[in-house]
Amino acid sequence: MIENTQATLEFPSVRGKNIIADFKGGIVTSDAGLLFLRATESAVGIIRRVSDCIADCRRQSHIGHTMRELITQRVMQIACGYEDADDSDALRTDPALKIACGRAPISGDDLGSQPTMSRLENSVSRTTLYRIGQAFVDSFIRSYKRRPDRIILDIDDTDDPTHGAQQLSLFNNYYGQYCYMPLHIYEGYSGKLVLSVLRPGKRPCGQEVAAILGRVIERIRQSWPHVRIVIRGDSHFSSPQLFSLCASMRKVHFVTGLSGNRVLLPLVEDAVKKVEDAYKQVHEKLKVFVEFPYQAASWSRPYRVVCKIEVSEQGKNVRFIVTDMNGMGPQRMYDEGYCARGAMENYIKNHKTFLHSDRTSCHTFVANHFRLLLHSAAYVLMHALNEKGLRGTQFSGSQFDTIIIRILKIGATIVERLSQIRIHLPSSCPVKSLYGRVHRNLICCTT
Repeated sequence: MIENTQATLEFPSVRGKNIIADFKGGIVTSDAGLLFLRATESAVGIIRRVSDCIADCRRQSHIGHTMRELITQRVMQIACGYEDADDSDALRTDPALKIACGRAPISGDDLGSQPTMSRLENSVSRTTLYRIGQAFVDSFIRSYKRRPDRIILDIDDTDDPTHGAQQLSLFNNYYGQYCYMPLHIYEGYSGKLVLSVLRPGKRPCGQEVAAILGRVIERIRQSWPHVRIVIRGDSHFSSPQLFSLCASMRKVHFVTGLSGNRVLLPLVEDAVKKVEDAYKQVHEKLKVFVEFPYQAASWSRPYRVVCKIEVSEQGKNVRFIVTDMNGMGPQRMYDEGYCARGAMENYIKNHKTFLHSDRTSCHTFVANHFRLLLHSAAYVLMHALNEKGLRGTQFSGSQFDTIIIRILKIGATIVERLSQIRIHLPSSCPVKSLYGRVHRNLICCTT
């Protein structure tokens, strides 16, 4: 193979002066914003919790990287947009990444390589995955300074296309491809990640969803015995198993979508006809909400069903939701109680699209599940940086791609001396004042 060994790059001249670029700029990083992520980890501790769940069976006298260093390196790389384990070969000497992992930027040994990361991903067991899942729930609980009175558990799945011989990769007819179907649970008010679970490429059944949520709620109840919990999901999460779970637990409620069927639709025929007749007279979009008790054959008792009837120039749109909660009118229950779950699409977008959590290309299912959890740890760090570090700034609440580009991706020259490490950021940095604000916010969180 012929390699390009060119040491200089020539560009068109400016005002008669030649422009020559070389690779002699010293020890420079393009990800100096990792310093903020390292400070965020000090406040959150998600990497520490994950690494503590993994039993290190390696011969300690023969290793060059601790388990926490490897997890830190992989999670930090993901957070900066380097989602593949292959990226470790090029980044293992990056000075900012070495600092993030607790090593000296220049004199410190290099970080883990791609083969080291691959061995790590394939070394975990199912028991370890379960312990890591508990650590995520514990991290979610400890992210609150005060016990909340009420939380919402938004639950949804998403497709994760597969392109090889991955275990438990199944053909999903809805998406028209082989895939996994990871399940995500977020807190609806804050967007905090509670748990992510890799699953085969099919819709979860009611029993599976109830089992996962039951374990999560039991873990939350250990710390918050009196918090009110609302489970919110799309229509395919509407199941008698979920309803029974909520009925068996104190202060646990649900609001889910409900698919229209040959029994439900006739119950609102008269209301739909009235709205259609009214639309013919005013020719303006009309929206009406009705509610009624309803019990499907598989349900143990009747529940409250809210129907939205919408008629416009595009036709009629009839949607149903079902809940065991009262106290809100039908329109407010639909708009605020249920439709607010639409924010979860952005949470999944941050997780899947901007942190590339669909990189599940390992052969074994367990290794791919572990990869998903590593990307989930990066989500927890990025969300905490957004919530804590960017508080009161123009980027507060930004999506993760904006945070990566504007906060993490900045060049800096790093100088290591005997008793000091100096990181020289650009003098023309356009977000200099923002960096100062982020630094103050994070220092307040860690002191």
